[in-house]
Amino acid sequence: MQNDPTLAPLPEDVIDRYLAILGVARIEPGLATLRALVSAHLTRIPFENISKLYYYKRLGLTNLPDIRMYLEGIEEKHFGGTCYSNNYYFHLLLRSLGYEAKLCAAGMKNPHVHAVNMITIEGREYLVDTGYAAPLLEPIPRDLKTDYEIVLGRDRYVLKPQDANGCSRLQLYRDGTLRHGYLAEPVPRKIEDFARVIRESFSTDATFLNAVLLARFRPHGSTVIHNLTLIESQGDKSTIYPLADRNELAATIEKQFGMPPQIVSEAIRGLGSLQSAWS
Repeated sequence: MQNDPTLAPLPEDVIDRYLAILGVARIEPGLATLRALVSAHLTRIPFENISKLYYYKRLGLTNLPDIRMYLEGIEEKHFGGTCYSNNYYFHLLLRSLGYEAKLCAAGMKNPHVHAVNMITIEGREYLVDTGYAAPLLEPIPRDLKTDYEIVLGRDRYVLKPQDANGCSRLQLYRDGTLRHGYLAEPVPRKIEDFARVIRESFSTDATFLNAVLLARFRPHGSTVIHNLTLIESQGDKSTIYPLADRNELAATIEKQFGMPPQIVSEAIRGLGSLQSAWS
């Protein structure tokens, strides 16, 4: 599949299935509808790497699940995905609904290791990212004159005005310290352009084969599980609950995200020393 103006829309049954998961009616594309779609994606479909671990161990999958497997995982196992699946399949949905959408690359420590969407509506471009485990529940305009900030609990996200090359920098501050971020480039990409980095995300030392991260958002709140911690945020407050061991981790994932315990246990079994997902 390519990020190309002639790209065929998703099959009608897939579009209907995806929209049913999001709980959004199929109406004419526009900013209000885009806001509803983005908010629904962040609140109904989690960022999580349990499915990545499970499909890797059970099926030997070292690529994205196809879109039907992706949607089936959401419906039947309460899965979601990481950046590539969440943002790429949302990209295909938006294109199929008639939006002018670009799949774009973003650099972190290394270039082009993250995928985002840029959507143009009435001549104005918006950044949409459903795959960063961040409360980006609104399309964010890219023609900023000043910083755009989102505060949730102990985290503060700052989108800077475009640089001289038209790139957008997102920064994550945690407890006042810059912890992570990316630089998103406005050049359209094909999913094939991410083939190498997707393949490398299954290497033995890759972050999401050595960490656990799940995040689901709601207006002004979130539930995040990061390794052996549960973080509940509401407004500008975060409460951190330590988890005693991996058995409690599996039980907490089942309770908070509804994933079947046997699947979670299989996914996290054999993980080595858990590393930070934001390192």
